[in-house]
Amino acid sequence: MKTLTLPLLRGTAALLLAATLGGLVSGCAPLMIGAAVGTGLVAADRRSSGAQLEDEAIELKASNRITEAVGTRVRVNVTSYNRQVLLSGEVPNEADRQRVQQIVSGVDNVRSVVNELSIIDSPTLTQRTSDLVLSGRVKAGFIDNHELSSQAFKIVTERGTVYLMGRVTRREADLATEIARTTSGAKAVVRIFDYLSEDELKRLQPPPAR
Repeated sequence: MKTLTLPLLRGTAALLLAATLGGLVSGCAPLMIGAAVGTGLVAADRRSSGAQLEDEAIELKASNRITEAVGTRVRVNVTSYNRQVLLSGEVPNEADRQRVQQIVSGVDNVRSVVNELSIIDSPTLTQRTSDLVLSGRVKAGFIDNHELSSQAFKIVTERGTVYLMGRVTRREADLATEIARTTSGAKAVVRIFDYLSEDELKRLQPPPAR
């Protein structure tokens, strides 16, 4: 087995990357696993606890329905943030691409679907590992920047394209996009945001400790 040499990552990004890579290398990773880096603690998430539970339910239901309908001939990563669903991965033909979108659109509470499925062969373990490393680098960049709350973002990477999701202000979106765009290995950045005003962001932030 080849040894994987990883870049130095910090804190949460390093732990998440190591855990996910462990599943890939051991061969125990589930079919539906994608290159997503999670949002961390519930308390730091800008979604309500109810919205977070809805997103988890959407991801689970959608993944199960896709598996039941098309089996293992597709590799679809379902990522839901505030009931907006990103579909990434690979399918063998356009019919399957549209079928997967229809399945996910029919799941309860789904607000919209962004279909980024590619009609190409599934990536190799090397490519999937590269995507995980890139997600970790982007996450580390967010953590290092004091103007961003890294917990406000979901990061999904497929074949070098970085997808950013979250409830953020325009200022935060532009800053996060620039960090992702200039991260080594990033080929493109796709923004899938729910935008907040600066006043809305202030209301979401917890009061300072006394």
